[in-house]
Amino acid sequence: MSERRYGWVMVALGALMTCIAVGAMFSLAVFLRPITESTGWSTTAVSGAMTLNFLAMGAAGFGWGALSDRIGPRPVVLAGAILLGLGLFLASRAQSVLAFQLSFGLLVGIAVGSFFSPMIAAVMGWISERRGLAVALVSVGVGVAPMTMSPFAAWLITQMDWRAAQMVIAVLVWATLVPAALFVRRPPVASAVEQGVPEQSSMKLRDAFLSAPFVVLALTFFACCAAHAGPIFHTVTYAMTCGIAPLAAVTVYSVEGLAGLGGRLALGVAADRLGVKRVLIAGLVVQALAAFAFISASRLGEFYAVAAAFGFAYGGVMPLYAVLAREYFGQRILGAVFGAAAMVSSLGMALGPAIGGWIFDTFGQYTWMYVYSGAIGLGAVAIALAFPPFPQAARAPVPVAA
Repeated sequence: MSERRYGWVMVALGALMTCIAVGAMFSLAVFLRPITESTGWSTTAVSGAMTLNFLAMGAAGFGWGALSDRIGPRPVVLAGAILLGLGLFLASRAQSVLAFQLSFGLLVGIAVGSFFSPMIAAVMGWISERRGLAVALVSVGVGVAPMTMSPFAAWLITQMDWRAAQMVIAVLVWATLVPAALFVRRPPVASAVEQGVPEQSSMKLRDAFLSAPFVVLALTFFACCAAHAGPIFHTVTYAMTCGIAPLAAVTVYSVEGLAGLGGRLALGVAADRLGVKRVLIAGLVVQALAAFAFISASRLGEFYAVAAAFGFAYGGVMPLYAVLAREYFGQRILGAVFGAAAMVSSLGMALGPAIGGWIFDTFGQYTWMYVYSGAIGLGAVAIALAFPPFPQAARAPVPVAA
């Protein structure tokens, strides 16, 4: 198979991996109520596992990304596949909330971090044209997960207890991701450089991390994720508190995922045609407004409408950060740079589940969580407006500090 065609095979592998891995991690949103009811653990305590997920995923993602720059993506994603199944297996056997947090939160988070940054970086090395679309297709797996893994997890809960259900998902992870990892290839050197795009081969990671583009990229990524993490994780439970049946409430998450799938494709194509920065800012505005709109949702149809807008926006903007990183820093250090930005963003993701759980335990409702999410979303818009122009082929980003 030609190198050009295999680049799209890599896109398909990336989509499959992100679907299974992210879907397995976010299945905790479906398991949240069954776990608390079965064990007596608090919503805050169980949500804390998701907080650890994001922290571990971010920190490990930087390490996995830098490692993939050196040794290639195949051993990285293979190790991640094995660790992900192990983490889910151990979580299903946990007898204390601490053991659950360490296995589902820490180990699963470390494992999931091995997929996104390394596969995105690899795909951008394989694909020299229509990068916005290619990255969007890789991240399509994140949008497909709520339509596949979440309903599957909800169905498992109706057939067995949560421990057996997590065991089944662990086996599914091993059966799909380990074989898929064996087909992952390192991008050829020839496709890593394209005419007119600055490769900045002499730039060191330290200089990249101190540059203005990276600071703005990381802070925008952080605020964006802080804005949508809480609604993503808690909206199913919020819908249940409004009187919506559990299986119907899960469909709200699925609608959000379906809309996110459309958003990834639409905004990916738009970024290639209209420019990635302006498309990102428009998506962030819609995300913030949709977060505020959740406050007025109480019926299933209203949840569907708001979830569709919210999912379209946050799903559409997420792949664009990798495109921005590639435009500013080139291919050679992309895995480490994007991994570092994702690490910062994971801190924002970590805030959502924890703050949402604390708000619900404290006030008995989620209203203030959506107010917080919308406000942070507007902050992301303000930060994104500070993105500097893209560097020319011979010019590196201007450092913020020496």
